[in-house]
Amino acid sequence: MIKGIVIKSTGSWYNVRLEDGSIIQSRIAGKIKLDGLKLTNPIAVGDEVSLEMEDSDEIRGVIKAISLRKNYVVRQSPRKKHQLHFLASNVDQALLIVTIKEPNLKIGFIDRFLIMTEPYSIPVTIVFNKCDIYDSRDLEIYEELKAVYTKIGHHVIKTSSVSKEGLADLQLILKDKTTLVAGQSGVGKSTLVNAVEPTLDLRTEEISDFSGKGQHTTTFAEMYDLSFGGHIIDTPGIKTLAFSHLEVMDIAHNFREFFALSDQCKFANCTHRNEPKCAVKAALETGEISLLRYQNYLGLIEEVEDQNYWERHSDV
Repeated sequence: MIKGIVIKSTGSWYNVRLEDGSIIQSRIAGKIKLDGLKLTNPIAVGDEVSLEMEDSDEIRGVIKAISLRKNYVVRQSPRKKHQLHFLASNVDQALLIVTIKEPNLKIGFIDRFLIMTEPYSIPVTIVFNKCDIYDSRDLEIYEELKAVYTKIGHHVIKTSSVSKEGLADLQLILKDKTTLVAGQSGVGKSTLVNAVEPTLDLRTEEISDFSGKGQHTTTFAEMYDLSFGGHIIDTPGIKTLAFSHLEVMDIAHNFREFFALSDQCKFANCTHRNEPKCAVKAALETGEISLLRYQNYLGLIEEVEDQNYWERHSDV
């Protein structure tokens, strides 16, 4: 058996980088057990796999096994809501790229993304990109959001590939780490990565003038080497994030500051809404917990409850 790392997933084929640096196009051998997860893509970029070479004229491999993952990031499949889609595995950290304008920030998107990384305590840096176009109000919003997310332990910076602000900091964050890079379509993810590592020359497109929305420029997840040390896993631009695969307590347990207080709530399964003697609501009253985060939390659990209700009653 030969071992390697999956560096690109294109559906049925995977590019695997071997220890000698060579890249072998590989496919999966039959069914691989996946801990009961219903996945659209059974192998993630970042997976360490064992493969054998095919008996053919072309140099191709057959993936026989996946090594135990130290972590992974999954989302609900945008096309098949009952299945999950791997974004990446075995990452040291994640970089979430957002922008306050062009396109306008969807205020709940940051918390939706953190729901995916929190189960494995994957460190997240939130990057507010395109800061060269921010006006004074945008900068106030940035400072407000920075305070919210810094308080709960996330690193927050602002960047611009035009003015070069924050690029040196970003390079230090990425150095010698394997980093999942994600963001909504149109936030300038590929342009920013190119500014930090010009040798990559990732394909970029402008925001659609007609819709004001970003255009997808990354089709498949792919791992790239960084000349200053480390790797990034670039992922397709995300339009929406939904969580039909989660339950209410999954959301409650993965808002970290809520979970830290939950053992002080009167009820063990407190959802932090209408229950008496709720430590989270008490902390909300004193300002210890962000009202923005709490509102985003309420929206998420309501969405999950609605989805679960319709799932249960769809056959009635």
